[in-house]
Amino acid sequence: MTIKHQDSQPDSNLSIPAENERADRSFDAIADHFEKKVYGGLKGEIRLAVLRRDIFEYSAQMSEALGRPLRILDVGAGLAQIAIELAAQGHSVVINDISANMLEKAKASAEKVDKKLDITWYVCPYQALEEKLAQTETEKFDLIMSHALLEWLAEPAAVMDFFDKHLIDGGALSVCFYNPASFDYRNLIMGNFNLLDNTNYKADNKKSLTPNHPVAKEEVESWLKAHDYQTVRSSGLRVFHDYAPLKRGGHNDPDAVIRMELRYSQLEPYKWLGRYLHILAKR
Repeated sequence: MTIKHQDSQPDSNLSIPAENERADRSFDAIADHFEKKVYGGLKGEIRLAVLRRDIFEYSAQMSEALGRPLRILDVGAGLAQIAIELAAQGHSVVINDISANMLEKAKASAEKVDKKLDITWYVCPYQALEEKLAQTETEKFDLIMSHALLEWLAEPAAVMDFFDKHLIDGGALSVCFYNPASFDYRNLIMGNFNLLDNTNYKADNKKSLTPNHPVAKEEVESWLKAHDYQTVRSSGLRVFHDYAPLKRGGHNDPDAVIRMELRYSQLEPYKWLGRYLHILAKR
């Protein structure tokens, strides 16, 4: 594996928030818990299967049209599975996250790939990434990915300006985000009416991976429209798996579950029930 540049220390220029003040979330302290909870089972396999299908098909078409490997940026990459696989396909990839521990896990995965990878790593909040990119040869990218980041930002709409600055004209933006409608629907199914009636409910985000400030599909779509992006494809991630408290029949066959999740992930109205939503948009 080739690492062109490695910035191993996170920036410390962010002020410590007051108790009730929102701040960008880092999973540095619970990286092991994140890895096990999000990707330790079938939920993670479904998530990656949908993202692979959506992104790999489109990136292959882009690369063929441009006649070269793509320049790809993964913002808030976490474990960076998709980005590492794109690097293994021959693309030049920049991987960023605010958490040093998360990127250490990602680097360990990249080192297991038996290919020469063109990966640059930056540990910093995305707001500090702009200055770092200005010092390199690559400030513009063909594809920018931002997966499970919006719901953990203090000011999620502000990241759109960052995307605009670093995406080429005609480039693609891949945003995957927690679907707040799925929270209501799942708790309706589970009978957690008291939780839904509690307007002051907040998850314990010391360990919980349920965001307290998710952004709705309509809000993200309004940002994309305002910034002149056109949706190419949209998918739901885990459109039924999480809603089945009684596992029976095909639910006991992981391959069958993934097959059906892939089938319904792009079909109306099922895709809008996904626990996460993925939108691929062209600038």
